[in-house]
Formats: sequence, structure tokens, C-alpha cells
Amino acid sequence: MTWLEVLVLGLVQGLTEFLPISSSAHLRITSEVFFGRDAGAAFTAVTQLGTELAVVVYFAKDIGRLVAVWWRGFSTPMVRITDDYKIAWLVIIGTIPIAVLGLLFEDQIQTVGRNLWLVASTLIIFGLLLGLAERIGRQQIELRKITPKDGILLGFAQAMALIPGVSRSGGTITAGLFLGMTRPAIVRYSFLLAIPSVFAAGLFQLPDVFANDGPSVLQMIVATVIAFVVGYATIAWLLRYVEGHSVYVFVWYRVGLGLLLLAALSTGRLAAT
Repeated sequence: MTWLEVLVLGLVQGLTEFLPISSSAHLRITSEVFFGRDAGAAFTAVTQLGTELAVVVYFAKDIGRLVAVWWRGFSTPMVRITDDYKIAWLVIIGTIPIAVLGLLFEDQIQTVGRNLWLVASTLIIFGLLLGLAERIGRQQIELRKITPKDGILLGFAQAMALIPGVSRSGGTITAGLFLGMTRPAIVRYSFLLAIPSVFAAGLFQLPDVFANDGPSVLQMIVATVIAFVVGYATIAWLLRYVEGHSVYVFVWYRVGLGLLLLAALSTGRLAAT
């Protein structure tokens, strides 16, 4: 892997991880269009460690409070009725679907799941679902009011992101809007929900990323650092953006990119695998 490839893909990862446009799809497309090959699911998983570290740093106080409350809840009954205790458990519950499905379908995720025909289709279909959720969602429920049932549904929505093109944040935001959550609440929750699964996936696939003609250790570190810095800035921007704007701009972007990708595949300008 060249240094240009490492720098570009690290930047793409940081820019797209938290937006509902699918970072894995963008890494897959960028790799194929500009470098003529697929960087691989392992590269995506490991660079996501950088963007999730950005979440940990950005929400350090919130995360520290949730962990402390969750731990105290084992010995202090009064803590168990607090919103923070419930949210901490909802993050744990919501992580189970993606962990189970990721292990069950690991081979498919790294092979047929990266076909660009599938990526183009999921970009369009789940983009339209995001637009529908924005259109009909009541956007009244705050984070503290979500239920364990909501947590499970949001967990399965996040698990859909195992398919490149769906988007981890996009799937969670779509489901949250359908459930009636406000945009700021579901965006914040999507950040917290991603932390356990992304760190687990990144560490699990760390050995695979250096196989064959993959990046060196130094290149991987540089890509992850770039993803962290750019990802941190993206978090701050997105949280401000969703307070006063709809998600339609991401819907049109996804549909447009998906159609362009379908056109390139149909004309033979781009190979699907």
C-alpha cells in the first residue's frame, strides 16, 4: 500500500465515519476508483479505531459518568432508577446484535458483502429510508426516554452497517427517527452505541490488516491518527448541524452517489469486485 493511499483513505474514513453516508462504502469506492483495488474490510475496521477514539475523547465526561453509574448500580439500588444507568445498559444491549451477526457472517462481510453492485444498491435504498424517516418521524423522544425495546431495535439497525453502503450512523439514525426520537438525541446515541462494537472489531481484525501486501505498522498508525483528527472535527460539526437542519442533504448525496456508481458499473468503467 502506498503512502498516498494511506493518507487519502485515512482522510476519507475521518470525514465519513459519523455522517450517515457509510464510511465503508466510501473507502471501498475510493480504493477501487483511485487505486484499482479494495483496501479490505480489515483496513476499514482498524482505521475506525481512530474515529471511535475521537468519540471517546469528545464524549469523555459523558462516557466516564455512564461507566461510573453502571458500576455503582451493582451495589446501589437507587442508582438503578437513574437515566444514566438505563442508557448505559441500553448501549450494552444494543451492541449484542452487531457482535453476534458480525461473528456469524464474517466471511460474507469480507467477500460478497463488498461487491460494488451491493454497495450502490444499499446506498440508494437506505438513503431513501433515511429520507422517509426524516419525513414521518415525530422527533419528540429524548435520549433518556428510550426503552429497552428501542435499544434492541437500534442495535439491529446498527448491525445492518455490516453491509457496506448502509452506514452505522445512518442505520441507527434512520431507526431512531422512525421510533420518534429527536435528531440530536439519536445522533448522540449512535456515537455511544458504536464504541464497544467498533473497538472490538478493530482489535479483532488487527492481525489481518497487515497480511499480504497490506500497509505497514507505521502506515496504519498514520491512517488511524488522520482518521482520529478529522473524525473529531466531524463529530463537532454534525452535532451542531442536526440541531437546526434535516438530514435530506445526506439522502440526496447517497442517492446521487449510488446512481453514479450504478452507471459506472453498468458501462464497465468500474469493476464490481
